[in-house]
Amino acid sequence: MERDSQLQLYQAVAARLKEAHTRVRELQVPEGVRMALSRKLLAVTAVAKHDLAGAARRLDRLMKDLDEGRFPEGD
Repeated sequence: MERDSQLQLYQAVAARLKEAHTRVRELQVPEGVRMALSRKLLAVTAVAKHDLAGAARRLDRLMKDLDEGRFPEGD
């Protein structure tokens, strides 16, 4: 059972990451902002390798920021 729930969480995080990458790619923002968002997505991906639940929480926060139009400042 534990393995099934872990697999479902993995699939959900993978689908959400794919959606997040698409949304970031399609944003009409300066390139620096897009790069900052891409770095955040890479960080979430890295966390997912050893803390899937933590990655899901980080991804939820990132998606909420995107929904609410809160973007990091570009370089």
